[in-house]
Amino acid sequence: MATVDECRAALQKLAERLAANAAEAREKLDFDRSLACRVTDLEVAFHGRLKDGQIIDLQDGDDPRAKIKLTSSSDDLVSLVNGGLHVMSAWTSGRIKIEAGVLDMLKLRKLL
Repeated sequence: MATVDECRAALQKLAERLAANAAEAREKLDFDRSLACRVTDLEVAFHGRLKDGQIIDLQDGDDPRAKIKLTSSSDDLVSLVNGGLHVMSAWTSGRIKIEAGVLDMLKLRKLL
């Protein structure tokens, strides 16, 4: 089981990767939504904003009103970010859960 610090670091790594590709990501994902990531086995959560293809204002704690919610185990979250787990296969197999509106899901698919 990954630690809270490893999960936080994985999300920071994802945010840095998206920031490095900001121009390309902005073309694919031109919206501003609140984002929450819930880690089930550690009973922790993180939240921030997905804006112009970047994750900004990443903080500890949940945002129950987030428009986009990702739920996973700590190991699956770290594996997703590090490339060991493909997001679509993890989602279709139920290893991760993504809650978002239909239009948001279509836009997220372009980024993922």
